[in-house]
Order: sequence, then C-alpha cells, then structure tokens
Amino acid sequence: MRGDETKGRIKLAARRLFAERGVDGVSIREIVAAAGQRNVGSLHYYFRTKEALVRELIVDGAKLINEQRNILLDELDRQGGPRSLRDIIDILIMPAVGEGVQEEDETYFRFLIMLQLNHRELLASTVSKQWNSGYDRCFAHIKRLLAHVPPPLLKQRMFFVTVYLSVMLAARESRDSETEGRHPFWTRDYTMANLADTAQALLECGASAQTVAALAPAPVKQKRPRRVLSGAAVSHLPRRQKA
Repeated sequence: MRGDETKGRIKLAARRLFAERGVDGVSIREIVAAAGQRNVGSLHYYFRTKEALVRELIVDGAKLINEQRNILLDELDRQGGPRSLRDIIDILIMPAVGEGVQEEDETYFRFLIMLQLNHRELLASTVSKQWNSGYDRCFAHIKRLLAHVPPPLLKQRMFFVTVYLSVMLAARESRDSETEGRHPFWTRDYTMANLADTAQALLECGASAQTVAALAPAPVKQKRPRRVLSGAAVSHLPRRQKA
C-alpha cells in the first residue's frame, strides 16, 4: 500500500506541474520534490522514464472516459440507438467531467491541452484505438445523423468540437483552481447544457457561401488539342532553305 501511495503522489504532483508548465517545463527533480520524495530514483523505480510517466497519466484519464462513453453508448443501443445529435454530444461531454477522471484535483484537461500544443504525436500514439473506441463510436453516429453535411466539412468540425470541448473543460479546471470549490460560473444550472448547445451548433450549422465555394473542386483546365496538319497543308508549307 505504501508503494501505491508513493506512486500516486508522484503522479498527482506530475500532472499538476505538467498542467501548469507543460511537460518540457518540469524536471524529474521538481516532480519528486513536489511529491514529498527525497530521491529522484523513486520516479525511475515506478515509471522508468519521464515519458513513461506522461503516458500513464494520459491513459489514467482516457481509460475512464472511454469506458464511461462505451457504457452510455451500449445503453443507447439497447434503447434503439441515439435518435438525436444531442444524445451523442452529451456522451462526449459528461464522462469527461466525472469525478473519477479528476481524482484529487482538477488538472487532467489542462494537462491534455499542454500535450496537444507541444506533444501531439505522443498523445495520439498513447490514446490510439485502444482508449478511443468510444469517441470513434460517437463519430460514427454523428456521421449518420449529419449525413447531409459534406464529409470533409464534418471531419473538420469533429476536430473543432474536440478541441473546443477540451479547451472549455481546461478553462473550467483553471477557474475552479483559483477559488475554493467550484467557481460560480460553472455551477449555474444551465452552464453545461449551454456548453453542449454550442458544441452541437458547431457540428450542424449551415455552411456559408464562402465555405461551399472553397469546398468545390477547382475546374480542370482543358488542354487545347494539337492541330494536325493534313498532307495537303504540309505540302504548301515553305520549305526550309539550305544554308
């Protein structure tokens, strides 16, 4: 148990520091000191490397969010599947604000934002398909529900929504960390519903004329056919003069 407690303290301290300063702005010695440990070898003992620690922190949250999303999606499937886009938007958001994701403090989404800015490949390779199946199922439902939206636009909008929600949830963590307990902005009855409203609007809003025009394929320039001269025409060409 003592070993588990030590490992947990190191992870908690590391995630908090990474959320504030980014992975590159924090040393192993600082993590160990913030965790109340005296020897930097304790981090190497439990995680081997700093990168391995980062990957474990990513999986801790991603696993919980993914499991909850799949549970909610399975329940929807038993009820006949999602009938509205809002059903899916709620599943994208609600597991991400569950207590299990945040543990003892709320830093997970700020930690993710730092990784998205500076270590996208590390984040993507860690999450991969194993911890992203719930998101992929949500996207499949969204494609079905928004079949009228051109696929290239919808793919971009899903990326916009993913970043938007991550940033807003990171902002929620940041505001709460500045006060004791939940900040009043986030405790209003309509706040999370309004967040879902805006995410839904990003996905299903109509495309502007400028977007539609830019989406249209550029016209292919037709090559002018080469003129083929007949034998009669060739015979009337001026002959090349000898030097």
